[in-house]
Amino acid sequence: MKSLLLLLFACRLIAAEPLRVGMDMSYPPFEMRDEKGQPAGVSVDLAWALGEKIGRPVEFVNMPFDGLIPALRTNRIDVVLSSMTATPERAQSVDFSEPYLRTGLCLLTPATSDIQGVADLDRAGKKVAVIKGTTGHLWAVQNLKQAQPLVLAKETAGVLEVTQGKADAFIYDQMSTLRNWLGNRDKTRAVLKPFKEEAWAIALRKGNDPLRTQVNTALAELRKEGVFDQLADKWLKEQKSEFAKLGVPFVF
Repeated sequence: MKSLLLLLFACRLIAAEPLRVGMDMSYPPFEMRDEKGQPAGVSVDLAWALGEKIGRPVEFVNMPFDGLIPALRTNRIDVVLSSMTATPERAQSVDFSEPYLRTGLCLLTPATSDIQGVADLDRAGKKVAVIKGTTGHLWAVQNLKQAQPLVLAKETAGVLEVTQGKADAFIYDQMSTLRNWLGNRDKTRAVLKPFKEEAWAIALRKGNDPLRTQVNTALAELRKEGVFDQLADKWLKEQKSEFAKLGVPFVF
């Protein structure tokens, strides 16, 4: 009987319309490819679990981060699940699910830097690395009056600017900043206390309320079932431990 039920469920998934999930797979451990070139990471596992909950097979569409919302609006994808911060500016173009992760913007600086926060950052001669299309980029454009933003395409470029001493700071989210510091302890320093708190959510096309309801229901059920704790233990164990050592609340 159990085998028959599993077969019926599998047939239903095959018959269902795929859920096209857009993400930028250059953001480990959330969105990336494994050694075989297959999608992997926190967001990938979350997408699989989401698809199972709403009864649709998942189809991943990899593209640059700044192309995700245009792709969603032109119906090339159904949702964006790519470490995207829900902002009022983005909410003018897309709808968002309930938040599934809370984080914030913080700083990665050279190891010898005396910068303790954003108050020390906006000075003449300072250069600040940001990634195009991110909330760090938006914050820099709106708030930096004297420092010069260095707008880059990839996270690795932002880290490189800091390690080579070409940037005085790199504005990015807490989890990535911690990971980049752990990989470059001798050359960088992480100022992990967020100067701007944020939440990540799943983006959907405007007015797609039936899918948004399904997604929100699925996220609530997955949290209740402990799936987010499992994702943290699988992909973010070291980061979770470091957050605890530093006395910084963990993101999940």
